[in-house]
Amino acid sequence: MTNLIQMGKDAKSASRVLATLTTEEKNAALHLIADEIEAQADFVLAENAKDIEDGRAAGLSDAILDRLLLTEQRVKALSDDTRSVANLDDPVGSVMDARVLPNGLRLSRRRIPIGVLGVIYEARPNVTIDIAALSLKTGNAAILRGGKETLRSNIALAKVIQNALEKAGLPISSVQMIDNPDRAIVPEFLRLDEYIDMIIPRGGSGLHRLCIETSTIPVITGGIGICHIFVDESADLEKAVDIVENAKVQRPSVCNALDTLLVHPAVAAEFLPQVAARLAESKVELRAAPKAFSILKNNEDVHPAGEEDFDQEWLALILGVKVVADLDEAIAHIHEHSSEHSDSILTNDFANATRFVDEINSSAVYVNASTRFTDGGQFGLGAEVAVSTQKLHARGPMGLEELTTYKWVAIGDWHVRK
Repeated sequence: MTNLIQMGKDAKSASRVLATLTTEEKNAALHLIADEIEAQADFVLAENAKDIEDGRAAGLSDAILDRLLLTEQRVKALSDDTRSVANLDDPVGSVMDARVLPNGLRLSRRRIPIGVLGVIYEARPNVTIDIAALSLKTGNAAILRGGKETLRSNIALAKVIQNALEKAGLPISSVQMIDNPDRAIVPEFLRLDEYIDMIIPRGGSGLHRLCIETSTIPVITGGIGICHIFVDESADLEKAVDIVENAKVQRPSVCNALDTLLVHPAVAAEFLPQVAARLAESKVELRAAPKAFSILKNNEDVHPAGEEDFDQEWLALILGVKVVADLDEAIAHIHEHSSEHSDSILTNDFANATRFVDEINSSAVYVNASTRFTDGGQFGLGAEVAVSTQKLHARGPMGLEELTTYKWVAIGDWHVRK
């Protein structure tokens, strides 16, 4: 039976050890994890294959199965990403700012680990390695709770991590996996405020709502992407087709994939058939609002949009399409429907680009680029623990700095307050 309190105590104890490690010691542990991933690749893939088999038997969609799937290439990427994190600058111990007060007291803010992270995630076993690597690099311990669909894969990866930690001479409780798939354990986990310092949920809106309403621990929410691209009247339409295809098709099951395409009426009649033809090659289903549907109604994979279709994170080869009157309506639509994850404008009009950037307050705002770049690796942060869409503490891909806090350090010359 899972003893969450003991796991919390062990994690808190481990976090105190990790907080004192040098950068070299942390990097050595990360390289050992990368080596162990490669050495145990066959074991990890075999366990993942069992999860995939169970997922197919349970009738999971192809999009979800793709999120579950580990391949030789993806396992190799896990080890490469872990080494990349080792090569990043260590934020712990860095001085954020320093000054001397009028009384001579030297005051600074120094980055320190948060302590113990509790991370709840669904469907993606790669998250296990990403979180472990970022946590260790920043001197944090982590307790992980993955989805039941990837239980075997996550347990296998946790064993790989703990084997490497043992070789590094570090507490194996630095990274722990909850191996009980019962959802009833989650509320108990969310109340371990005596041991866990921050909860990070990675999953659907139901999980986020559960964490916000139940947790007695601070929660960083994010990872739900209802992402938009607006093609204005000045856009290079040929290049715009390429960007829309990339944003929708490259990996449709992830949070930064495109969900809604907005198009200016001046280019809609020319652009929409082009993009529909391109997306049809990848069997993308279009859910079109009335004006867009009138242009595309003869296409086989186009259907009228339903009332809630513009509030969907599709995570599949489905795309909402709407013709909007102008930039004002595009911005208003995004304000109403966006999850503030990633939104983009395709334009050659500097004024339109500037307005879009100024008025859209998503965690990542793009001009003439695919939304697929919202990613810790793409942003040069290494792996990411989540993409935060809230406004406090961390926003966008959460890399190393976002997993630290700070303490004030005051150095005096035998100062007393007068």
